[in-house]
Amino acid sequence: MNLLHKLRIDPFLVILVTVVVIASFFPCEGEAKTWFQYLTIAAIALLFFMHGAKLSRDAIFAGIGHWRLHLVIFCSTFILFPILGMGLHFIVPEWMSPTVYMGFLYLCALPATVQSSIAFTSVAKGNVAAAICSASASSLLGVFLSPLLVGFLIQTHEGGAHTDTWKAIKDIILQLMVPFIVGHLSRPLIAAWIEKHKKWVNMTDRSSILLVVYVAFSEAVVEGIWHKIDAYSLLIIGVVCCVLLAIVLVINVYSSRLLGFSKEDEITIVFCGSKKSLANGVPMANVLFPASMVGIMLLPLMIFHQIQLMVCAVIAQRYAQRQKFSNEPKPKKAE
Repeated sequence: MNLLHKLRIDPFLVILVTVVVIASFFPCEGEAKTWFQYLTIAAIALLFFMHGAKLSRDAIFAGIGHWRLHLVIFCSTFILFPILGMGLHFIVPEWMSPTVYMGFLYLCALPATVQSSIAFTSVAKGNVAAAICSASASSLLGVFLSPLLVGFLIQTHEGGAHTDTWKAIKDIILQLMVPFIVGHLSRPLIAAWIEKHKKWVNMTDRSSILLVVYVAFSEAVVEGIWHKIDAYSLLIIGVVCCVLLAIVLVINVYSSRLLGFSKEDEITIVFCGSKKSLANGVPMANVLFPASMVGIMLLPLMIFHQIQLMVCAVIAQRYAQRQKFSNEPKPKKAE
């Protein structure tokens, strides 16, 4: 665990990769596959029920008056990322396969993370109240907006797979939004229980994601994913993820400075506007795409997720050190 911490590797991602390896050698098939699929639907519903129950209305409205900051973050998440995703079209199919490209389009359409955005903003001494508001609102908007963006981006891509956007929205509402709303309405009754058993709730969330990934990659392995994705493709995905993140971070830093935001607000924009949510992306992909495509579609997201955590951990420490030095009293000159 200490080695993972030193290397800034998320332990959950190590478990996630282990699940992918298990699915590669022992995919669920036949009757077991049917039961796993039913279990996955129930797990996704539970996951979004818990998302809704954990989301405080106070968190949503805290700092909501800072609309300029929130607008910049939403533009980064839902406009800048999709534009950059469409720009990747120029390296298809020479450097990137059309299927992997669609995975990047999906990645670019997703909402921001909640926990890590707030955590990094806090470490870097940014505007935490605004981060809570923006990250929570992004997660909420993403349930509605991401399916629309996915449908638009993939249908715009020439030769891309056709996605029935309205059917996807209906499935999103039934499988994700309804449990989310029910969970949020149940919050007055179960909020104290959730707070008391936060550790078990987080384990339930992560277990649901692992289950979805196992079922998705089992189907992908049966469909021959590792014949389509080789080491070169994984390298390209990693490089493109790094370039994509770097562009977004640079644009967020300089746009926040050009618009006259304070250093605390700049930190919030940098960390909330550069993240993509694995917690929302995994179950949403299971609803939006055919089972045979889900595994490949999630590869860019899984790799981007780890890279964003490693890079943002370093940046957060740099911001924190800079803030510390700027607050230290300067020594008086000797007379």
